[in-house]
Amino acid sequence: MEKFVPTSYTLECVATGREFEDEGWTLEDRACKTPSLVRARYAKKQLEVRPSEFGLYKFADWLPVRRMLKGSSAPVTYRSKGLGRYLGLENLWITFNGYYPAVGASMTTCSFKETEAYSVCARAAEHEDRVLVVASAGNTARAFAKVCSDNNIKLLLAVPHDNIAALWFAEPLNPCVKLISCEKGGDYFDAIHLSNLALKARGFYAEGGAKNIARRDGMATTVLSAVTTIGRIPDYYFQAVGSGTGAIAAWEANMRLIEDGRFGSNIMKLMVSQNAPFVPMYDAWRADSRQMLPYDDDKARRDAEIIDAKVLSNRRPPYGVVGGLYDALKATDGDVFVATNAQARKAARLFQELEGADIHPAASVATASLIKAVADGKVAKDAAVMLNITGGGEQLFKEGKELWYLKPSLVFSLDPSLDDVVAKVEELFK
Repeated sequence: MEKFVPTSYTLECVATGREFEDEGWTLEDRACKTPSLVRARYAKKQLEVRPSEFGLYKFADWLPVRRMLKGSSAPVTYRSKGLGRYLGLENLWITFNGYYPAVGASMTTCSFKETEAYSVCARAAEHEDRVLVVASAGNTARAFAKVCSDNNIKLLLAVPHDNIAALWFAEPLNPCVKLISCEKGGDYFDAIHLSNLALKARGFYAEGGAKNIARRDGMATTVLSAVTTIGRIPDYYFQAVGSGTGAIAAWEANMRLIEDGRFGSNIMKLMVSQNAPFVPMYDAWRADSRQMLPYDDDKARRDAEIIDAKVLSNRRPPYGVVGGLYDALKATDGDVFVATNAQARKAARLFQELEGADIHPAASVATASLIKAVADGKVAKDAAVMLNITGGGEQLFKEGKELWYLKPSLVFSLDPSLDDVVAKVEELFK
């Protein structure tokens, strides 16, 4: 394998178009007065896909990374036979992020959150001594825990107590990875609040969520996989969303691929979905509101408890920010769908029967939305359709294995004091 050279890029503020250098972990343009995402502008305008042994870094031309970390896998795209035939779609392509050796998919955390973790952690300096802080509803935490454990990167995770069953691993983790939780009854927003308090401690720094170009461009590899496999930009992109970051990333990848010039000038419609009754972005989109509508905290927590796809329960997504999901949907003439637990479970059974793999609840929500969109005549039968299966193969991966679970080192109330959190998390890493 050739010696890896850090990817060359600059940053661009979406709101103003100002281009500037990355200081190493820049999350926003401090000169911009409007809440706005920043994007990476890569030196290489045409994507050169490296050999498969590079894992995720086969797409390194369009990843803001300084190095390659061990253990990564890239998303795998294949042409659907069973589901496509069932839906009457002639050109349905499935991008599988998970563990499904039959199609070449080998993500051992069984989630596309690996694409984020391997990109974000490779953006950090090799000898970074600070502690990376990540808030998660489950899958993101599992991915970051694996990557940081394997590569000896200090990590503090904040995850709702009700979601820690998602933190399973094939083997014990490196002690450089620590977990804190809010007490039972809390949700993803409570975990974010807890992580924000922890960031006040000395020597801790924020992963950044949707603001981090490495997170979005890591997720964008799903589209790069699809387009370089299909040979053209799809007409439709289906994915379930919690924050909407993956869909924003898909839009950004679409624009880069148009600039590349080899895959057409098509703008794919973003067809995103939420799990009812937790549907704040659906409600805002239906009202044609850039701003999220009021959502009572207690009701939001109850709704989050009800849904199967817990990872879709973000109460403060990057929806209205310039360059966020609202802009992405407008720019692509996209739409937002809703699927109930029952519809998603039915879709999961259908996918396993027709495609041969179990899929996560969020991917089941996306599949249910595709089924509904086809039934409602919103997708042409001959259209090129990309279905982003954001997680799957967990049953297959776990079969016959004795799993290890990460337990919280600290559990805080839903309204913890700043001083208490800071003192205790600093002590964890002494």
